[in-house]
Amino acid sequence: MMLSPLTLALSPNKGAAAPPEIPKSVIFATSGLGGMLGWAIIHPANTVAVRMNLASMQGKKFSFSGMVKESGLMSVYDGLSAGVLRQVFYASSRFGLFETFRDKLHEIRGKTDFASRVGVGAVTGGIAAYISCPMEVAVVRMSNDSTLPPKERRNYKGVTDVAQRIIKEEGVAAFWRGSTPFVTRAMMVGVFQVATLDQFKGMYASMLNQKKNSIPNVFCAAMTSGLIYSIATMPLEASKNRMASQKADPKTGKLPYKTVFQTLSKVSSEEGFLALYHGFLPYYGRCGGHTVTMFIIVQMLRDYYTKFAL
Repeated sequence: MMLSPLTLALSPNKGAAAPPEIPKSVIFATSGLGGMLGWAIIHPANTVAVRMNLASMQGKKFSFSGMVKESGLMSVYDGLSAGVLRQVFYASSRFGLFETFRDKLHEIRGKTDFASRVGVGAVTGGIAAYISCPMEVAVVRMSNDSTLPPKERRNYKGVTDVAQRIIKEEGVAAFWRGSTPFVTRAMMVGVFQVATLDQFKGMYASMLNQKKNSIPNVFCAAMTSGLIYSIATMPLEASKNRMASQKADPKTGKLPYKTVFQTLSKVSSEEGFLALYHGFLPYYGRCGGHTVTMFIIVQMLRDYYTKFAL
C-alpha cells in the first residue's frame, strides 16, 4: 500500500524501504475522481437536505412523501450534473492542495502536527470553495427549483442553461452570491474534515491497532470527521443555501440576505436558531456519506495505481 512522504517521515521503522512516491498529478486526479464518484452516490441526500433547509425559508413544512408526490422520486437527482462537475474543481483542489501544502510544509518545518494540518486545511478549503462557487450556486438552484411555486420556478434545463441564464439575467457576479458562507464553511470543512481525518487515521491506527490508510482505518476516521464537521458547518450551509437561491423582493428590488452574519441573525431571530439545522440528518448523510465514500474511493484508486502503475 502506498504511504505518503509524511507517513514515511513519521514512521518509527526507519530501516524500511521507501515505496515510490505517487506523482502530484495522480494525487489531484484521484481526489477529483473520488469526489465525483462519492457525490454521485450521496447526491439524493444533498437534495433532501437543501429542500428541507429551504422549506422553512418559504414557510412550508417539508416531508419526503410530499416531495415525491409533488416532484417524483427521481427529483432527488435534480442538479446531479452540476454536483458532479463541482467535484472536478472542489474535491481535486481541496484534497489535492491539502496534501501538496501539507507535505511541503513538512519539508520546511521538519514535522507535521495538528496545528499545521488545521492551518493548511483551512487555507486549501477556502481556495477550493472560491474556485468551485459557480457550480455550488448551480447545484443549489437546480436541486430546489422544482419545489418552488410554479410562478417562481426558473425551470433550468441543465448546467449550461443555468450558466447562460445567470450571466444574461443576473450578471457574472451572481455566480459568487453566497460565496462568503460557502468559503467560510469550506475553510471549516478543511479543518474538521480533511485535517481531522488525517489526525483520526493516526489515532485509530494506534488505538484500534489498524493499519493506517487501510479501508477500515479510513472508514472509522471518515465517519468521525464527517459527524464533527456536519455539526460545525450546518449553520453556514443553511446561510449559503438561502443566499444562493434567493430572489430580489419584487417591490423593493432588494435581496433579503446580504451577508453571512446578517443571514444567521435574521434566520435566528425570525425562525429560531434551530431553523439553521433544518435538514441536519440528510446533511450528515451527505457529509458523512461523502466523506466515507470519497476517501475510501481515493484510497482504493491510489492502491490500484501503486500496485499496477509503479
